[in-house]
Amino acid sequence: MANNAAETLIGAVVVAVAVGFLAYASQFTSGAAANEITLEARFGSAEGLRVGSEVRLAGVRVGTLTALSLDRATYQAVAVLAVDQTVEIPDDSEAKVASEGLLGGNFIELVPGGSPIILADGQEITYTQGSVSLLNLLMKFASGGGGDDAAQ
Repeated sequence: MANNAAETLIGAVVVAVAVGFLAYASQFTSGAAANEITLEARFGSAEGLRVGSEVRLAGVRVGTLTALSLDRATYQAVAVLAVDQTVEIPDDSEAKVASEGLLGGNFIELVPGGSPIILADGQEITYTQGSVSLLNLLMKFASGGGGDDAAQ
């Protein structure tokens, strides 16, 4: 009888922890919150990004990648970003796919421009730079395909 009660108690604790985890996780996956604006950016390559990737400005997390899809007309990756509304992003800012290092993940880095016009909810960041494949760079370097400009 004591074994049964202990198993029931442990089961209840496991269920409570699971419900708490789901509630916590839903805060980060449910799209833009009331204090965030939604921006869109198009990349030639979004390799290494996934929904939930960080959006950073000056190395500080200011948002999250909430959706990633393919524009079938232009063959570009369309990224939807939820960014803290208190962070004013000029309309000539750049969004680029950056890497944390060789073993780290990718994130979107915002590089602010100098325009006095601030992006509003639903607008697009037009200046973008997609991810650079480290493997392709190494293969180009190994094959000597780095360019012959210096030899001329």
